[in-house]
Amino acid sequence: DILLFLIEHSPALKSWERDILSILREEMLYFWPQLETKIMNEGWATYWHLRIMRELDLTPEDAIEFAKMHSGVVLPSRTSINPYHLGLAIWESIEKRWDAPAKEGERRIPLEGGGGRAKMFEVREMENDISFLRNYLTKELVEKLDLYLYQKVGADWKVVETDWEKVRDSICASRVNGGIPVLYVEDADLNQNGELLLQHAYEGVELDLRHLEKTLPHVHRLWGRTCHLKTVVEGREVLFSCDGKRVQRKFM
Repeated sequence: DILLFLIEHSPALKSWERDILSILREEMLYFWPQLETKIMNEGWATYWHLRIMRELDLTPEDAIEFAKMHSGVVLPSRTSINPYHLGLAIWESIEKRWDAPAKEGERRIPLEGGGGRAKMFEVREMENDISFLRNYLTKELVEKLDLYLYQKVGADWKVVETDWEKVRDSICASRVNGGIPVLYVEDADLNQNGELLLQHAYEGVELDLRHLEKTLPHVHRLWGRTCHLKTVVEGREVLFSCDGKRVQRKFM
């Protein structure tokens, strides 16, 4: 909890500034459960929005307008996961599978039909994004939604993995900690000069360097002294430092 650490230990903050940061932190804690269920939430809202609109006696003009709006909301992205699109697809898959389950002998646990809606409410109560994806993003859905892993090879972006389990596991990994990188305070008196050292818990995914270089000066503003962040870039440890004037990087 870096923000709490800054609130309690920053040598530069005034009392009223600590109060403001405490309010922002409390707000973040309030919304944290939504970060952990973003795909579920967006898909759930889209599912019910779609079904409510289908029940209304819309004019042809309103129906067309809604169809245009809905198609824009669930439009798949070429470069990232659209939570509305993926979440809706999984919820509809759950309803379909539990409404008309596989015949006995085709699955390990025989189920009676017609339980789709009840299963949806059970999942809504019990799961978060990670378990939701791991338990209900099936091979059929991965193939239907054309999900894959890609990375930059030379000057081009190329598909590097289409195995459905690896795709699913990668999406699950992206939702750990609400999709936010894990950072922690490693040293609050670096060089015995009151400098702050933050450490990125690198697990194979690099930080967005543009955001890093824009954010570190704000950390400096809150701490009041030189701040550092240690991370990994292209397989090498890098130390980013901000003295309040500029951000520098040094390979370790």
